[in-house]
Amino acid sequence: MSSSTASTSNDELRRSRQMAEESRQKTWAKPSFLRDLAMGRFHFERICPYPGVGRPERPEYEALMASLRSYLLQELDPIAIDEAGEFPEDVIERLAEIGALGLNIPTAYEGQGLSKLEYCRVLELTNSYEGSLMGFISPHQSVGVPECVKLFGTEAQKAHYLPRCAKGDVSAFALTELDVGSDPARVSTLAVRRPDGDGYDLSGTKLWCTNGTVAKLLVVMARHDDTGKISAFIVETEWPGVEVTQRCRFMGLSALQNGVIQFDKVFVPKDNLIGSEGMGLRIALTALTTGRLSIPYGMVGVAKKCLEVSKTWAAQRKQWGKALGEHEAIALKLARMASNTWAMESAIKLTCEIADRGDLDLRLESAAAKEWNTSRAWEIVDDTMQIRGGRGYEKESSLMARGETPMPVERLMRDNRVARIFEGASEVMHLLIAREAVDQHLQVAGAWVEEDAPLGARLKALPRLIKFYGAWFPRLWFSNGVRPEGGIPEGCEAHFNYIERNARRAARQLFYGMLRYGASLEFRQGFLFRWVDIILELFVLSAALSRAITLDRAGDAHAREVQALTNTLFENRRQLIEDLFRALWSNADTVNRTTAQQVLEGRFDWMLDGILTLEDEARGRSLREEAETPGGYTVRS
Repeated sequence: MSSSTASTSNDELRRSRQMAEESRQKTWAKPSFLRDLAMGRFHFERICPYPGVGRPERPEYEALMASLRSYLLQELDPIAIDEAGEFPEDVIERLAEIGALGLNIPTAYEGQGLSKLEYCRVLELTNSYEGSLMGFISPHQSVGVPECVKLFGTEAQKAHYLPRCAKGDVSAFALTELDVGSDPARVSTLAVRRPDGDGYDLSGTKLWCTNGTVAKLLVVMARHDDTGKISAFIVETEWPGVEVTQRCRFMGLSALQNGVIQFDKVFVPKDNLIGSEGMGLRIALTALTTGRLSIPYGMVGVAKKCLEVSKTWAAQRKQWGKALGEHEAIALKLARMASNTWAMESAIKLTCEIADRGDLDLRLESAAAKEWNTSRAWEIVDDTMQIRGGRGYEKESSLMARGETPMPVERLMRDNRVARIFEGASEVMHLLIAREAVDQHLQVAGAWVEEDAPLGARLKALPRLIKFYGAWFPRLWFSNGVRPEGGIPEGCEAHFNYIERNARRAARQLFYGMLRYGASLEFRQGFLFRWVDIILELFVLSAALSRAITLDRAGDAHAREVQALTNTLFENRRQLIEDLFRALWSNADTVNRTTAQQVLEGRFDWMLDGILTLEDEARGRSLREEAETPGGYTVRS
């Protein structure tokens, strides 16, 4: 790499980091259970008793769920939707009638006014039945106009737009561009302020706008041409200059209304600016924090469906004289599946309760639940495919044609792989959690880990650093967990001690990593990701333990089964956690980095001999186009 190229790359990195830092919420006005856990402080009393246990359902919520269940079963055929790649023509109208398009819109604006937990349980139901439906309902209100306007909009914007969204005006969120994914500093869509001050002219192209092909309202992120800052605008798709240029199709979620939208000098009135100029990324990140609750709860629905399919098939199918589930290889999968599903629900339900309660900061918990649940859901879907065998790989329509009961394993696999990408890819979630979890370290020792920090700044920070670490580090060697009122039941004491002890252990390991790698720690993603995985595991174990204790104290009818699931969960995850601790310092990261660089340099391209390469395929497409034979074959009836 030339020096000029390296300099340009470093400049882009600094700009991206600066913009990300300016956009993130820097203060912690409320305590965070997970943030303290990452610092080695186990405040179990903040989440135990597990909130919401024994609370009855609201009649309004029960009525909505009954209407939605009836609609799904009587009017929506998930197999037909998947085969056609389209929803029924009246789906938007019918969902609006039921109230499903105004779930999190306050009743004052003609919405349903559901709590975060109630809202997410709607998505659990829909995603267990048909994946594209959650992909339609959730973006409309989780990150679209309803959430952004509800959180940051003016009263006039709320009064004008929220009732429209509740009644069926679909909304979408437009951030991603051709060269912009998780790096917002590269946003190229421009907002040019008009000389008369009446508004802005927007120009640019947005990629992968979910609901974009049917949306009437958009939240568009655009960069100001003069300041370079990013703002959020409400754009109506019927305005001149807005054009949907393509509907995107994907591996799964076949009915997803996702498209490419082009803006050509679209006039946006100044009253359609959300918040103030330059708040765009903060609005997006805040909306995503709460909107990020949707996917992990949807994954609970997937996990439960897979558990039902696997249990049913493993009990029915006979192999070598006994039921499939009685063979240890399958039994081990079923046990992991059941305990992980229990943990997934415990983690995201707790996070939703925290959001509704409002007394804790949930930015870390929502990211943690999203990452853990999507990863476990993918493992559960994969295990379900293995248990069902060839029938899992076969489409439901084909199973029905042979007279067999259709089970949606193949569709679940296609529809839900994207969960580890949507609303924050797994790698981005790890980086986000790592950055927020170590925020207190950076506040104290920032000048010492900043590569370009001047000597004067480092010396100035030294007294603060000595004072903090002189008190904090010694405490990591002694038990400091805060027990909830009523203490810990005898059968759960070992689980509590395990989490508390390993939270302190993880905090020490991160400190050692800071000492060893210094400013380069942010680039040691192998180390950071393993450390984040440990923290995620401890968070999920904490949620499951709190729920088990609270249900037991409440005399729940399933308390015994819950305790069995919790014990199984701890036994399985403890082994993984120990492996992660060992891999922090004993791994193949160095040799893998070297090999990866050689791959990028093309030094292993000789291995491609024997295949038709991407270059070959491009040449083949050109030849077919010249011969006017796009497919190169004749379709037989």
